[in-house]
Amino acid sequence: MNGPIKRAAVACLAMFALLMINVNVLQAINAGKYRDDARNTRNYYDRYAVQRGRITAGGKVILAQSKEAKGDFKFLREYPEAELYAHLTGFFSPESASAIEASQNKMLDGSSPDLLLQRGIDLFTGEPTRGANVDLTINPKAQKAAYDALKQSGKRGAVVAMDPKSGAILAMVSLPTYDPGELSGTNKGQVFGRYDELAKQKSQPLLNRNIDRTYPPGSTFKVLTAAAFLEDDSSRDAQTVVDAPQVLQLPNTTAGLPNYGGAACGSGQVTLVFALEKSCNTPFGSIGMDLGYDKMNEQLTKFGAGQPLAVPMSVATSSFGEKEDQAAVAQASIGQRSVQMTPLQMAMIAAGIANDGTVMKPYLVNKITDAKGDALDEADPEEFSEAISSETAGKLRDMMVSVVANGTANRAQIPGVDVAGKTGTAETADGQPPHAWFISFAPANDPKIALAVLVESGAAKVGAEATGGGTAAPIAKVVMEAVLNQ
Repeated sequence: MNGPIKRAAVACLAMFALLMINVNVLQAINAGKYRDDARNTRNYYDRYAVQRGRITAGGKVILAQSKEAKGDFKFLREYPEAELYAHLTGFFSPESASAIEASQNKMLDGSSPDLLLQRGIDLFTGEPTRGANVDLTINPKAQKAAYDALKQSGKRGAVVAMDPKSGAILAMVSLPTYDPGELSGTNKGQVFGRYDELAKQKSQPLLNRNIDRTYPPGSTFKVLTAAAFLEDDSSRDAQTVVDAPQVLQLPNTTAGLPNYGGAACGSGQVTLVFALEKSCNTPFGSIGMDLGYDKMNEQLTKFGAGQPLAVPMSVATSSFGEKEDQAAVAQASIGQRSVQMTPLQMAMIAAGIANDGTVMKPYLVNKITDAKGDALDEADPEEFSEAISSETAGKLRDMMVSVVANGTANRAQIPGVDVAGKTGTAETADGQPPHAWFISFAPANDPKIALAVLVESGAAKVGAEATGGGTAAPIAKVVMEAVLNQ
């Protein structure tokens, strides 16, 4: 009799053990899988059960907020500024999110460990859980100015501006744009259908061109080449004479590197500042070859290229390209060939020069506060890299001021303000008109803003309008004025 009872008891214990193992597997190991499963309707409704925090700019302008809804959903997300801030706020869809909505999700929905105490108090008092508010570093006037000026060009493009002394991003505009409200509804069929439509558009409105894509920077990169040249020998300055043939013969090839439009650059030898003012190709191609790939690549790395970066959205990697022959180095040194840069990286180069050679880490989140307005986290500016010496920065600053005052960037001039800048026209491989670029900072001796402007295929006209000076520089001027005139 004892034998059957023992066997039954062992069997019961075994089944109980298996049951406990199964429960633990379900709750601990597979919990995430079931929670994220699209068929989990409870998770679907839970996304809209909490009042997400607001996203604001300058502490005042509301970019995203939750409003009470009727029916099965307690709250719905709305975006009062919609297309103007779409690439910053991102969207909050039934199953995903983007940009700030994604990177700050745990703060916005109240699930962050930093909000644990507040959740406990809410539970005790019976108050509903509310997410934290995220305030961005964006200057609303600069953002609107950048958006309007770029839109007026009728082209795709990007504008990003930052405070060179802190790294705070003051404006970030990418066109074309989209309405995040269309992707933040509760009707999955409509939301996913609209997302697919936007994703398939040739103009790629979902793309934040400031950080998601790299481009050849054209002649704006000559500032980097000049930096490497000056850093290589501290005795060099703006008046150092450099070779400037009409066509630079490239080694091991029958091809030559001409100046823009095949023009001559002075009399064959010019000062460094003259070469930058007129944006001559041949002297900078020659400088690049003399310095070599390693020194050029090292200088670019010092400005932050090739290093992981998030603002908090991740940023595409800028690069000088793979090591090739000297002819490739010459072409890369004028911003062509294999050089690929994000507009944000070009703005960081301008900002580093403006800030006496120190590049500050760019950031978008200024402050995070709880539902009652108490600060949970505040931005703490930090150095990203020491790119160049303060002496080199001063020399470059003066030369860039001369580019605006006497060279190709005269349309960026602001009365009563010394503006430093560099134009660029970048050839593309797809047969489209060149991209128009401009990098700048102002006031030159006490910079409040540094920026980069890219107009895709924007150099489509003849003469001066064909360069970054004609297309991109006027956009930069408007954005700088929006910051300086406050």
